[in-house]
Amino acid sequence: MLALGREFAKFGTVGGLGIFVNLAVFNLCRATTGLPVVRCSVIATVVAIAFNYLGLRYFTYRDRDKSRRSREIALFAVFSAVGLVIENGVLYIATYGFGWDTPFQSNLFKFLGIGTATLFRFWSYRAWVFRALPAREPADDGDGSPHGDPTNSTSKPAAYHPETTAPPP
Repeated sequence: MLALGREFAKFGTVGGLGIFVNLAVFNLCRATTGLPVVRCSVIATVVAIAFNYLGLRYFTYRDRDKSRRSREIALFAVFSAVGLVIENGVLYIATYGFGWDTPFQSNLFKFLGIGTATLFRFWSYRAWVFRALPAREPADDGDGSPHGDPTNSTSKPAAYHPETTAPPP
């Protein structure tokens, strides 16, 4: 449970910075271009996705399997695209469905969309993209008990293995 909490904190750190990048690019695009609100949001989301990939790969999930990087990137892109649709779908409905398009309302619904998409992204990235390495099996002494197993009783001491154990005194 502690490991999951640490993982969630790292994911949240990268995500928090990603939200800042997303909202900064969104508001900069809205202020400096004549593009529609949702188009600015899509641009901001794509920039944030690139930022988040780097943060997740090299900070949050740096200890995860790196052997199939092309598969990882492809899955990240697919799940990020679904997150992009969720995130910007909320803004699209608010803007074009309800006419809520003031800067405050746009930022509010952009933020709500990010939150909704983040739940999906956390699950999908953790389950499919940044997969955990397989657990290592403990060394076996040949008698069925793992070498150095704390449940090993003193009546059955661990065998001496020169390649893994210091010599007896």
